[in-house]
Formats: sequence, C-alpha cells, structure tokens
Amino acid sequence: MQSETKNCQNCKKNFVIDTEDFNFYKKMQVPPPTFCPLCRAQRRLAWRNERKLFKVKNFLTGQDIFSSYPTESGRKIMTREEWFSDDYNDMEYSLDIDFTKPFFEQIEELNKIVPVYNFNNIGTVNSPYVFNVSYVKNCYLIVNSNFSEDCMYGNGVDSCKDSNDNSHVSQSERCYECFWIRHCYQCYFTTMSWDSNNLYFCRDCGDCNNCFGCANLRGSSYCIFNEKYSKEDYQNEIKKMRLDTVAGLEEARVKTRAFWKNQPTRHQQGVRNLNSSGSYVTDCKNVNDSYLIRESENMRYCQYMQVPGNKDNYDSCNWGEHTEMNYETLECGENSYNNKFSRSCWPSSRNNEYSTHLFSCSDCFGCVGLKKRQYCILNKQCTKEEYETLVPKIKKHMDEMPYVDSEGIVYKYGEFFPTEFSPLGYNNTVAIQHFPMTKEEALAKGYEWIEVPRGEYKITKKASDLPESIAEVDENIIKEVLECENCKNPYKILENEFLFYKKEKLPLPRICSECRHERRISDRLKIQLHERSCMCKGDTDQSGLYKNTAVHNHKDSPCGEQFKTGYSPDRPEIVYCEHCYQQEVY
Repeated sequence: MQSETKNCQNCKKNFVIDTEDFNFYKKMQVPPPTFCPLCRAQRRLAWRNERKLFKVKNFLTGQDIFSSYPTESGRKIMTREEWFSDDYNDMEYSLDIDFTKPFFEQIEELNKIVPVYNFNNIGTVNSPYVFNVSYVKNCYLIVNSNFSEDCMYGNGVDSCKDSNDNSHVSQSERCYECFWIRHCYQCYFTTMSWDSNNLYFCRDCGDCNNCFGCANLRGSSYCIFNEKYSKEDYQNEIKKMRLDTVAGLEEARVKTRAFWKNQPTRHQQGVRNLNSSGSYVTDCKNVNDSYLIRESENMRYCQYMQVPGNKDNYDSCNWGEHTEMNYETLECGENSYNNKFSRSCWPSSRNNEYSTHLFSCSDCFGCVGLKKRQYCILNKQCTKEEYETLVPKIKKHMDEMPYVDSEGIVYKYGEFFPTEFSPLGYNNTVAIQHFPMTKEEALAKGYEWIEVPRGEYKITKKASDLPESIAEVDENIIKEVLECENCKNPYKILENEFLFYKKEKLPLPRICSECRHERRISDRLKIQLHERSCMCKGDTDQSGLYKNTAVHNHKDSPCGEQFKTGYSPDRPEIVYCEHCYQQEVY
C-alpha cells in the first residue's frame, strides 16, 4: 500500500503510516493503528511500573507482602512462589464469552478475579527489595536487571558487579551514578561511554582511561576537559579537585556541565548501527524510531528492549531476549513469538492476543494468569477447532461493539488495552517520565493517581550536617536516619553502601536514592524525536561556542543535513550530524 496520513484518535495530530508499516500489519494480520506512535507508546507505558513497591495484603494468607501492584489496582495478589506452586489451580477462574457487551470490559472483569503474582524475580540470592530481576546476588533496590552481583539502587543493571546508583549499564564494575555505559570499570558520574576505566564526569567517551570532565574522546588517557596531561600532572590536578568531598563533587558537576554545553554531540546516541534511528540504539540493524534498544534488527516504535536478540517487532516495550514478531506488547520476552496486544507473556509464549501474565502459553485470546495452556478464551479451555472458530467471531464483535472510554476514544480490535483499565497510578509508571502530567491533568484523562505510602521514620540527622569527606565518617552512620536535602524524606545509609563509598573514596550522598535517580535521568533524552538540521556552520557551530578542529567537506558553508534526533530544539546541546560529529571526535 501507499503511505497514508491519519489523524490520531488521542492527540488529534496527523501521523503517517508508510508502505513498510502496512507490510508489517499485513504480515501480522492486524488493522493499521488509530493512535500515533507516541500515543501508542504512552498507552503501553502507562501499564508499566518500573520502580515502585507497594505493601499489600496477600490474597491467600492476608499477610503483608510487597508488590508492583498497589491495593487500589483491585488485583488479587499473591507471591510468585505461591502462584507457581502445584496448590494453585490457574483454571479456577474463567468467564463465558458475552456477546452483549464489549470484549474489553470482559477482559477487565477477568483481570479483577484472577490472582496475579506480586512481581517477577527469578534466581535471586540474598537480594531483598528487588523486582523484575533475574539471577542477581547480594543486590538491593535494583529493578529490571539481570546477572548482577553486589549492586544497589539502579535500573537496567545487567551483568554488573559492585556498582551503585546506575541506570542502563552493562558489563561494568565499581561504577557509580552512571547512565548508558558498557564494559566500564571505576567510572563515576559518566554517561554514554564504553570500554573505559577511571572516568569522572565524562560523556560519550570510548576506550579511555583516567579522564575527567571530557566529551567525545576516543582512545585517550590522562585528559581533563579534553586537554592532555602527563600522568603525574593529571594525578596532581585530580587531587586538587577534592573529589572525595561533597563540595568538590558539586564544583566538578557544575564545571563539567558548562564544558559539555560547548562541545558537539552526535544527533543519535548510539554506536555500531546500520540504517537505524532513535535514542540509545546500539549494535542494531534497521531499528527505527526506537528507544533504549540493544543488539536487535528490523524493529520500529519499540522501547526499553535492552536484553539482546530481538527482531521483526513493532510497538513493543521492555525486556526482549530473542522476541520475534510481536506487536503492541509490553513485558513479553524470553523467546516470545507472534504475540499481539498483550503484556507479561513469557517464556516461549506464542500466538497470544489480549492476554496478560501468561507463562509458556500459546494460542490464547483474552486470558489472564495461565500456565502452560493452549487454546483458551477468557481462561476457558477450548478444542483447537472451537478456538479457531470463536476467535474470528470475537474480533468481529470487537469491531461491531467497541469499548468507548471516558474520553470518547473507540477501542476496536487492533488497539492495546484502554489506559483507564491500567492497575497503576499514572505517577507510578514509566509514561510520566516521557509524557509529564500533573495530578489534575492525569485524572481528567481517566488515569489513576496513587501515592506510595512512606514508612514512619524519626529523622536523627540532616544530610547537610554530614561530614564533607567519607574519610571523616565511621560505621555508626548506618544507625542514623537522614533527611534528604531535596525532598526532605528520610533515608538511610546501609552497611554495604557505606563500605562502597569508603572503597571508592566517595562522600556520602546528601539526597535520597529516589532523588539521585531523578537527577541521573534528567540528562537522559526522552522518547520523542524531532526533525532538525545539523548545527555545524563550517568553522564553528551555529552559536559560535564551539570551533571545529577539522575542515569539513562542506568547508565554510553550513552543513544543513536533516535528521531525526532526541534533542529537542529548546535543549542547549550543539547537535551535529554523524559525519560532522565523527570529524570532531578526538
């Protein structure tokens, strides 16, 4: 089919469905979307709680347990161990198809009666208060992470050791307050870097060691603000900075930001890609309009697929690990194949539609919380013939009697679950990170807004009263309850955390882990892409702040190359196209 312009049901803006998109929809046997790509992403991410834990009552025992679902969700919640035990009969809860009311309403009715487990942890050892993790050991408050050991306070921490307060890092060790790094050792406050060690406050550096405040370096060592030093002079300058003190780190943070502002950045944050676009897309082929994707191919409009090996997916969020032919899915991973409009279907779940929390199931439609089942509708077992006869009838019914939400948006076959059915508060979801809303705006749109209750702690010390240097702190600090300088909420320094700061010679943080997380991701680009032109003017960038170090092929004329980028026009960065950027990499 030819490209076609449509008007989004949700935001009322026009969007284009091109020939390649139509080919994918035809292959998946689904109608084209009525929401634009950004509204589709927001709708999925409003079902994703990535970092909040709620204390709820266990549906079976009445005991308090932690859960990624709040009590307000109306879900029946049990532990993962109970859900997988032989004592729990997953077919106990089911519904008959009712062709007198919208099918989406029937799925939501089933969601309210079928028990779900509190969160998905696999193979954890001595790791309290982690969730959505697999095979981690001695970890605390890390989420969406795999194969890590001795790590605390982070998200997207994969195959790492002895690292704290990081986001989207892999195969790294002894790192602190970093974002989007790989194969790094002893790096601090560093972003978008790889194969490096002993970096402080560096951005977009590869194969580097012993650098401070640098940007765009390759194969460099002993540099400060991109200026080369001898080893002895470098060490003397670093010593003068007093990076083991709160004041020293804050001064370094301010100076680094000022230096970065005057250095070019590439329009697309990612490396080793072929025919790909988006932000934080790395080692990919034909992955476009996507966000935080590693080692995948032939995908579009996907987000947070950081476990490698995925291909031929559209509009899929979170996890990955050899997923294929998925469309409008969330949290479907580990060899999942041909799933549509579903969430949390794994491992090796295939051919499922409008289903949630399926474990190793195939050919299920509108099901919730099943284990190793096939040919089920609303959790009722069918024969293969019954299933193949009923599913087309249900799809036709979804078109003829669609669900209409409180905003008047029409949900037929081909739409993901209505946002107002999400069991989460909008403020607790990933959606709010990319599509901010106030409480009033969210409620007006039909979202929930659920606050996480905080425990009652008596603050014994203000963070501002902490010593400047970790050298002045002894182990008695773990007995104190500190007041965060930012949000004024209480937080503690745990024993392993204290030992980490001692070993790395880092001062105690004066803000809590939540505020550290928000500060860390504040530099991170959002999902939205913007049409922009290269800011290289010839000898300098358009602002005149940066003087080019090489003669570019466009000489003293503006480059003018057009591209999609995560850097919005109102951001301060100097954004170069890939070709101009590569000529400026040191």
